[in-house]
Amino acid sequence: MVRPAASSGPSSTESRCPASNGAGLYALYRKELADHLTSNRFFLVSALLLIVSAASLGGAVSSLGGSSVDSSEFLFLKLFTTSGNSIYSFATFIAFLGPLVGITLGFDAINNERSQGTLNRLAAQPIYRDSIINAKFLAGATVILMLTLTLGLFMSGAGLLLIGIPPSGEEVCRIIAYFLLSAVYMSVWLALAIIFSVVCKHAATAALASISIWLFLSLFMSLVASGISNVLFPVEGIEGYGNMMKNYELDLALNRISPYYLFTEAATTILNPSVRSIGIVTMSSVSGAIDAPLPFGQSLLLIWPHLVVMIALAAAGFAIAYVSFMRQEIRA
Repeated sequence: MVRPAASSGPSSTESRCPASNGAGLYALYRKELADHLTSNRFFLVSALLLIVSAASLGGAVSSLGGSSVDSSEFLFLKLFTTSGNSIYSFATFIAFLGPLVGITLGFDAINNERSQGTLNRLAAQPIYRDSIINAKFLAGATVILMLTLTLGLFMSGAGLLLIGIPPSGEEVCRIIAYFLLSAVYMSVWLALAIIFSVVCKHAATAALASISIWLFLSLFMSLVASGISNVLFPVEGIEGYGNMMKNYELDLALNRISPYYLFTEAATTILNPSVRSIGIVTMSSVSGAIDAPLPFGQSLLLIWPHLVVMIALAAAGFAIAYVSFMRQEIRA
C-alpha cells in the first residue's frame, strides 16, 4: 500500500495567494496610474491648473511691483496669497478648483468598468476583490500628489525668476506644507467621487452628484450657515448683543462642516505667518503677545486639527466606498 507523501509546507494554491494579491494590487495600480496619466481629462485638468496658476502669479507680481521689496517680509509667500486687479490669488483658485481634480479622477472609477463589462473580468482574476478599489484610490491619490508637487515647483520656479529673491527656509517649509495640505484636500473629493462611482450605475449621475455637493459646500454653505445662525441666535433687537458670540460660534461650526472652509482656513494660516489665531480673537488671547510673525511650528499646530479632520474625511469616504463595493454583486 503506497501512502501519499506528507506535505512539507502549504499547498501551492495557498502559497500563491499572498504573492498574487500583492502582485495583483501592484499591477492594477500601475494600470490605473498609466490610464490617468495618459487620459485626455488629465491633460485638460493639468492645463487648466497651469493656466490659472500662471495668471494668478502674473497678477500677484503686478500687485507686488509697487511695494518695497527690501522691507517686505515673506515676499515669496505673498506670490501665493496676493490677488491681482482682476484675478484671484493662487490659494483661492486651488481652494475652488482643487475639488474638480479629485472629482475628475474618481467619478467613473467603478461604474465605467461595470458599463464596459471589464469589472467582472477583473474580479475573475486570481486577486482579492478589494485590490480593485484599493488600486483605484491609490492611483488617484498618487496623481493628485504628483500634480500638486508639479504646481508647487512651477509656482516656485516662475516666482523666483520673476522677483529674483530666493525663499527662506521658513518659506520653503510653509510652501511644502501648503501643497501637501492641498493634496489631502483633493483626496477628500476623490474619495467622495469614488463613493458615487460605486453607488451610481452611470458615470454622468456620479459626476453630477459630486459636482452638486462641491458647488453647495463651496458656494452656498456659508449662506446656509449664516441663515441658520441668524434664526437660532438673532443679533438684532434687544437680545442681539447677548447672542453675538453664540451666533458666531454656530456659524463657524456649521461652516467647518465644509472641506472648502477647512482648507481655506488652514491655507490662510500656513501661508500667512501674521495669522496668530483661528476663530474668535479676544483681548485675553492677544494680551502679552509679541508683535512678530508666528513660527512655522506654531502655525502647523494651529492647522493640525484641520489636517486631521480632512484626513479623517478622506479615510471615511474611502471606507464607505470600500464597504459598498465589497457588498455589491458583480455579474457577468
